Order: sequence, then structure tokens, then C-alpha cells
Amino acid sequence: MYTDPISDMLTIIRNGGMSGAEKVEFPASKLKAAVCKVLKDEGFIKSFKIVAKTPSDIKIKVALKEGGIMGLKRISRPGLRKYSQYKDFTRVASGLGISIVSTSKGVVSSKVASKLKVGGEVLCNVW
Repeated sequence: MYTDPISDMLTIIRNGGMSGAEKVEFPASKLKAAVCKVLKDEGFIKSFKIVAKTPSDIKIKVALKEGGIMGLKRISRPGLRKYSQYKDFTRVASGLGISIVSTSKGVVSSKVASKLKVGGEVLCNVW
């Protein structure tokens, strides 16, 4: 059992990118799929697919871009949750990166959350 599944997912993606892997795989959840959708929409990964090997063994396969993700950092964690208003989102890598935010409108990037004028829990920074 994992204590922080989002952090584990980010570590798998980070390690896969650093090792030059084309694809990585990890256990699926709705939140992980939403984070992968934001990464795909922002152009950090090629694609992702939810694969059900058996009804109890559901995985997410992510196709990585070469040089797509330079860094990932978990911000909010189970021991210390971080929330932010849309006006207070910090710039990531001088505007080249994004924050992934869990809002009342769903999991979106900080740019989209600012346009929607909603704040929420800052899950991670990607650059």
C-alpha cells in the first residue's frame, strides 16, 4: 500500500524520463488519470491510456516525449496540504512550466484555473 499515490506516479514518470524510457506504467485512479490528461493537454507527454488487464488490475500507460518533462515537484502532500487562490498561483520556471491544481471545476493547470477564476489544492509543479 502506498501512502502518497500521486507522488509515486510523479516519481515513476520522472524516473522514466531520466532513463530514456518511451513508456511507463502505474496503477490507475481517477485523480491520476486527470493529472495525466492535464500533462497531455499542456504537451508534456505524448499520450496516456487506461488498460484493464483484469477487473482488479487497472493500469495507466503513459507515452513520454523525449525532453518533454524537465522536472516534477510534488507541492501538496498528505502531511501538509497546500491551497492557493487563483490570484496567488506562483510562476513555474519563469512561466515555462505549470502547476496542476485540483479545483471545484476538476483537475486543471494553473493557467486554466486563473481563467476560470477558481483556486484549489496545488498538487504539483511541472516544467
